Amino acid sequence: MRSYGPESLIPGWKKDKPVPEVAADRDLVVEEASTGFCGAVVRVEKTPEGFTVTLEDRHGRLRVFPMDPRGFLIDGEVVTLVRPTVPGPVRAPGRTASGSIAVRGARARVARAGRIYVEGRHDAELVERVWGDDLRIEGVVVEYLEGVDDLPDVVHEFGPGPGCRLGVLVDHLVPGSKESRIADRVSGDHVLVVGHPYIDVWQAVRPASVGIAAWPDVPRGVPWKEGVCAALGWPVNPPAAWRRILAAVDSYRDLEPALLGRVEELIDFVTAPSEG
Repeated sequence: MRSYGPESLIPGWKKDKPVPEVAADRDLVVEEASTGFCGAVVRVEKTPEGFTVTLEDRHGRLRVFPMDPRGFLIDGEVVTLVRPTVPGPVRAPGRTASGSIAVRGARARVARAGRIYVEGRHDAELVERVWGDDLRIEGVVVEYLEGVDDLPDVVHEFGPGPGCRLGVLVDHLVPGSKESRIADRVSGDHVLVVGHPYIDVWQAVRPASVGIAAWPDVPRGVPWKEGVCAALGWPVNPPAAWRRILAAVDSYRDLEPALLGRVEELIDFVTAPSEG
């Protein structure tokens, strides 16, 4: 509710005064009334709470706002944004699935010495789904472990050093866990271990993207993936369930921030210029 937003300062503005409805078509430039954030429309999405609009400013920053009545300004005039006249593509032009600026016609870079390891095949497939274009441009190879218990041996065999950094993404990396103790053992100047809090990377996919209200709680003693399938009324077939989940991921917007930030951190770490 915006009783005292910036729109109330516009001469002649009255709360009950009818305002124009404007279709939130791609590239329409608007200002969000409460924050003053100004940007071009990138997309409109339907959420459980209602429609939202994503704006991109001239610096490439993205912000998502609810499409509230009288919520935006165009040329200083209060408007209500409504659904676009022609729905645009899911991915914004010139952007990769991760939200990075796409480099048109660029060839994949020769692989770096540095690597990113993830804990399992599903993690690797999800990273490829969203960051694949970026990783090829940067020449970063993603490999997966069969389990975090093997990490000390993997790090020893890899031999990280200047210009040969190793980044590792671990599931369920919480204080006091087995995973955290192993991470502490192998971390160093040239090894970065980060993790997300989820039991499994499935939970890093936003429930709304999969078409469910929430990821279910699975009782102790029940295999997690099988328990999720049963609770959701899906066939108890984890490989098929994963294909269904992965197919629902089109871009970074389908993932939880707790995973997004960690993967971006690993890419920055592995691609940082060599010391000296």
